[in-house]
This record gives sequence, C-alpha cells and structure tokens, in this order.
Amino acid sequence: MAHDADVIVIGAGLAGLAATAELVDAGRKVILLDQEPEQSMGGQAFWSFGGLFFVDSPEQRRLRIKDSHALALQDWMGTAGFDRPEDHWPRKWAEAYVDFAAGEKRAWLHRQGVRFFPVVGWAERGGYDANGHGNSVPRFHITWGTGPGLVEPFVRRVRAGVARGLVELRFRHRVTGLSRSAGAVDTVTGEVLEASDIQRGRASSREVTGAFELTAQAVIVTSGGIGGNHDLVRANWPERLGTAPEKMISGVPAHVDGRMLAIAEGAGARLINRDRMWHYTEGIQNWNPIWHNHGIRVLPGPSSLWFDARGNRLPVPLFPGFDTLGTLEHIMKTGYDYTWFVLDQKIIGKEFALSGSEQNPDLTGKSIKGVIGRARAEVPGPVKAFMDHGVDFVVEKDLGALVRGMNALTKEPLIDEAALRREIVARDREIANPFTKDLQVTAMRGARRFLGDKLIRTAAPHRILDPKAGPLIAVRLNILTRKTLGGLETDLSSRVLTEGGSPLEGVYAAGEAAGFGGGGVHGYRSLEGTFLGGCLFSGRTAGRAAAKAVG
Repeated sequence: MAHDADVIVIGAGLAGLAATAELVDAGRKVILLDQEPEQSMGGQAFWSFGGLFFVDSPEQRRLRIKDSHALALQDWMGTAGFDRPEDHWPRKWAEAYVDFAAGEKRAWLHRQGVRFFPVVGWAERGGYDANGHGNSVPRFHITWGTGPGLVEPFVRRVRAGVARGLVELRFRHRVTGLSRSAGAVDTVTGEVLEASDIQRGRASSREVTGAFELTAQAVIVTSGGIGGNHDLVRANWPERLGTAPEKMISGVPAHVDGRMLAIAEGAGARLINRDRMWHYTEGIQNWNPIWHNHGIRVLPGPSSLWFDARGNRLPVPLFPGFDTLGTLEHIMKTGYDYTWFVLDQKIIGKEFALSGSEQNPDLTGKSIKGVIGRARAEVPGPVKAFMDHGVDFVVEKDLGALVRGMNALTKEPLIDEAALRREIVARDREIANPFTKDLQVTAMRGARRFLGDKLIRTAAPHRILDPKAGPLIAVRLNILTRKTLGGLETDLSSRVLTEGGSPLEGVYAAGEAAGFGGGGVHGYRSLEGTFLGGCLFSGRTAGRAAAKAVG
C-alpha cells in the first residue's frame, strides 16, 4: 500500500514541531496537521514565559546555587506523589526527564541557538520538608525571547524540512478519526475548515469546506490538553480539590479543547490520570484580551499578603509562589473561588511579573535596554497597565478606601476593614525586629539571601501600611485554567498503550496529550518550568522512535 507520508503528526504546537524536526533529521516524509491557521504555529508555547527546568546549569552555578541530579530527583518525586498502579510509566518518564534536564537538555537547545536570561527564578518553593513538594533551589530558567524564542528554532527546522520536500504543512485540518486499513493504525480522517487570517490566539471559524483521508506508517498525537474547554475541566475536576470553581478564566485559547484525546481513546488508546490537572490561583482578567475569557497569571514574589474572600489570611505555607495546587485545594474549601493579594506599590514594582510572552516585551524582544528599563522603573509598564485598566485591581491611598473598593468588586461585601487592618498591622509589627514568628516574613528574608531574588524579585522587608511605600493595592485573584497533567499512556518510546498494556500499533503521543510523557510525568503536581521541557523531551522522543520504526 502506498502511503501519503511516513508519519502524520497531529498538532503543530511545540511537541509536534519537535517531533517533526526529528523526523526530518532522519529523512522521513511527514504531514503535519493542525486545525488552526498557519499563523498559530507553535501553539500554547508561543504565549508562554519560556520557563525551563534545568539542573546544575551554568546560570545556577554563577549564582552560587548548588543543585544536583539527586536533589532534583528528590524534589520531583516528592512533588509528584506517585501512588497509583498506572504511575508505572509516568515514574519512568520522570526519571528519564530529570536525567535529560541534568544532562544534555541545555546543550541541545544551546546548539540550536536558544539562550537564557542570567537570573534563575525560584518557582514552586513548597515550604514543606525536604521530601515534600517543591523546588529546594531556584531552577526556573527564562528563555531569552520567551516562548517565541523557544519555538523559533523548531519552526526553522520544520520549514527546512518543507524546503527539502520532506514536510507537508496542512493547517485548517481538523482530525475526526483514527482507523486501521491493515494491522496498525494508519489512517487519519477529518474535516477541512475554511481558511482564516484571524489573529493568533483568537477563535477561528469552524465552517467545514471539505473532508480528508490520509495514510501513513505511523501517527504521532501532539494535540494538547483540555484547558480551553471548561466543561471538560469541570467534568474531570478531582474531589480532592473541592468543588470546581463557578468562575474560571482561561490561560489558553479555546482551541485547547481535548477533542483529540477522545478520538485517540476511541481508537483503542488508554487515557489515564484524567483527574490530575494544573490550574493557577493567581489569575487576573486581561484588560486587553486576545482570546475569550483571557486570563494572565501573576508570577508573584513572596511579600504580598494573601487573603481569602472573607479576609482571612491563607495558612502556612500557602504564601505567594510556594504551592499552587495546595493553595487551590484550600481556596476551593472556603466556599469561594477567588482570593486577594494586599500589597503596596513598593512590592508590586519589584515582585510582580506577568506570565506570557506578550506581557514581557523586553524579554520577548531580546532587548537588553528594555530589561534595564524594567529594573529601573518604579512599576514595569505591563504591570502599570493592569493597575490602571485591570478590573481586578484596586489602588488607593488609605486602607478604608481600599476595602471599599475591594467590596465593590464582589457580589457580597465580605471584607471587614477593622479585621483586615488587624492582620496587616500585626504583620507590620514583626518587620521592626530581626526575629519573627511570622513564617512569611522569615520566607521573605530567606528569599533575599538568594542574589537573584534580592536583585529583581523580592522587595526589602517594610511595613505595608507605611505611606512612603504606597499607594496600597488589592488584587482580586481568579482560578486560571492551564495544563492537563494526565493523558495518553505511553512507554519510554512514546508508543501509545492500550487498556491491556500493549502498544497501540502505529500510534505515538507527546506533549500535553501524553501528560508530557507516560500519561502523567508530573504526578499530582509540577515543579514549574517543566511543561515546555516536557513538550520538547517527549516530542523529540516520539519523533526519533517513529523515525526508527518506519525506517
């Protein structure tokens, strides 16, 4: 039988691009399908901050961060909490990924022209014991150029494949089925959608203009997760995280809808860990949205005071930047789906970063002048725009006015000024003394012992109610959907497995569709900086394995 290609790759996000690039290097003929227009090539990775998890990198060593493979593996396993029979392959993928992050990952990217911001970030600090959740040391490396800078070399490699006649790009092709014409899955069917010149990220037309049927020796599914489909998020919401939020905002475009997962499952694939997911608790509504219900995540430093909807301070160790899903679990048990940061201009100017390539024009544009300007600014421009225009922001000179503004943003006026003042004054008293029982103050002081945090991420400890640090700021934080941690179960060659544990012949999966490898490499929780790297590692693995199989 004559095939249309050696391999069909479904999904032109980062994992699909990485897989296709490896297939090109092996001389294989590839058809790359995506339901979105060509201008959306790169998928969610394009919109990302470009954070990558490395272990014992040159950037870490220059900042005197002592990291090691053993420490990283301890952190990964303590964070993942693998405890299910179906965690067999996810655990093996976790071990392989930590090997990659501590080994060739950085050099492999560096050879392709990828460079990194010299200051390493410290995301997901945990705050528990050594074997618990969190990064023991800073490991969050920001790509110079953010998401677009990471996507670019893989787009370049794929387009080189097009020029060589090895890659055929077919955008606006929406897959509806996988089937067999012989023993293996070798046929991909679907609908051709009308052409669209819509801006990247905006909802494109779903008008069908035709149908297609293509065959290949192998199929690689790299179609992403479910974060843009709130109905599916709610359907899979785990009981351990409480009741699903009434209101959620979207950290990904609507086309991240999970359709392909159901199609693969219908063809015989095993989908595992559906209830494992990653949603942020520090979401703010984008004042200048690109997609519907567009949310941005605040990447906070450790100094903002965090209150629930009724004005109760969140418990230890649920400080900003410490434990995303632990915080989510706590919030959903309060009976409300929003919380508050209370801070001042001195804190927001130094500690607030916004996730997303479009929110970081200096880093995305690779502008050294812009980065210097950001460091010197009283409040960085993108953050100031949210202070001025964001519907979740209240900025006032005194606490009474701040509380009135907070209560005006919610259905019920739940914040009591006297109670909130008591909390802030009590915390402020602790600042005057080098000793404290307030563990958040201890964490702030500990953060400033790391040079990177002291320079650009943690404000000097001060009283929030000090007028010199003002004005006061309150930020209403929403639940922001983002990543699917479960997915199609795969072995270490990225072969998709069936319910019986045998390979679904001819089918591979990578990226978020595969839970970033194995059907859930992160377990219950992530260490951050591991999503993009998971796309790259699993995409590369799938491409190499498929190339060998069809050789």
